[in-house]
Amino acid sequence: MSISFSFLSRRAALQSAAAAVLATTSAAWSQPGRPAPRAPVAVAQIVDASNEQQDVSRDFLVGSRAAWLDINSRGGIRGRPVQHLAIEVDGTPASLRAAVQAVRDNPACVALSGTVSDPVATQLVELLRKEGPNIAHVAPWLQNSLLEIDERTFPIFAARQQQISHALKSLSALGVREVGAVFASARDRELYAEDASRIAGDMKLALRSYPANVPLARLGQQMDQGTPAVLLFIGGSPELVQFTQGLDKQARQRYVVALADVNLQTVLQMGGVRSTPVIATQAVPMVTAASVPIVRRYREVMARLFDEPPVALSLAGFIAAQYTYDVLADIDGALTRASALAAFQKRSAVDVGGYRVRFDADRRSATYVTQSMLTPDGRVVG
Repeated sequence: MSISFSFLSRRAALQSAAAAVLATTSAAWSQPGRPAPRAPVAVAQIVDASNEQQDVSRDFLVGSRAAWLDINSRGGIRGRPVQHLAIEVDGTPASLRAAVQAVRDNPACVALSGTVSDPVATQLVELLRKEGPNIAHVAPWLQNSLLEIDERTFPIFAARQQQISHALKSLSALGVREVGAVFASARDRELYAEDASRIAGDMKLALRSYPANVPLARLGQQMDQGTPAVLLFIGGSPELVQFTQGLDKQARQRYVVALADVNLQTVLQMGGVRSTPVIATQAVPMVTAASVPIVRRYREVMARLFDEPPVALSLAGFIAAQYTYDVLADIDGALTRASALAAFQKRSAVDVGGYRVRFDADRRSATYVTQSMLTPDGRVVG
C-alpha cells in the first residue's frame, strides 16, 4: 500500500486499510456456522498534526496503525476486533480538550495509546489529571523528563534525560566539558531549556544556550571559534536540516547531538548534512536489529502493508500498540475502561518481543536507548 507524504492523505490511506481489515474480519466471523461477531473494542490515539510536530506524528501513527491492523488480522483481542481511533489535534489546549471529550463520550473506548507528540502528551497528562476521564494513558511519546507521572500514565520510552545522558556519556569521557544547546523554536526553548540545563548539570557539563529567535541556518553560520564542539539540538528533522546547512559553511568541525524526534533518513533525503556529523538517539532498538523479535515483526508487517522504509519513530508507534495489546489481552473477565486501567496500574514487567518494559520507582520504563550517526559522506552508522 502506498502512503503519500501528506499527513492527511496518509491518514486517509491508513483508515482505508483499517476498514478493509475490519471488513474482512467481520465477514469471516459472520459466515454461517461461525459465532456471531463480537462488538469491537476501541483504542484511541491522539495525534498532533500541527506544522511543528506532524513530521514526528505521522511516522509514529503509521507504526501504531500497522500494529493494530496486524493484531486485527490475527483475531483482535480475544476475538474482538480493535477499532483504532486516530484523533487529530492541532496542539492547542482547545483541540486537546475536544479530543478528550470525544474519548469520554465513547463507551467502547477502553484506553488511550501512543499519544504523540511530546508537547501534546505532556499537556494530556496534565489534562487527564485535572479533568479526567479515568482512563489509562498508555505508551505516550513522552520525552519530558521533568513531568511527574501519575497513576493513569504509563510511559515506556526513554525520556530526554536518558537520551542526552546516553549520547553525551562517551563524549564527556573523551574530555568534553562544555555543550551548546540549540532549540528549534522559542516554544522548544520554553518547554525544554530547564530540562537540558538540569541534565547537563548532572553530568558536570557546562551548557551554553543559544537564542531561539534567530533563523536556524543563520544561527549555524554565526557559530564562531568559541562555540562548543558538541551541540545539542532539540527539535525535529526539518529544523535540524536548516541548522546543519548553516553549520556546513563553517570551517571548524562540530558534532550535533539530536534526540529521538529526528529521523536521520529524512535529514539525509533533505540534504541536511554535508560536513557535520549528526548523532541521533533512539528510544527503541535499531530497525536493522534482526535478532530482536519485535523488530522482525515490525519489518514484516510494514513490508506487507506499506511501501515506506522502516524508521525508529514508526517502530516506536508499533511497540506502543503492541504493548497496549499485550496488557489488554491478558485481562481476565470483562474488558472495560476500569479493568484496563487496573491492569496497567499493576505496572507488571512485559517483554514486548525483546523490548522489555519494567517500571521504576518514578513510574517510568526508560532504560532503552540506542544511537545512530549520520556521517558527512551520507551513511547512517549504528
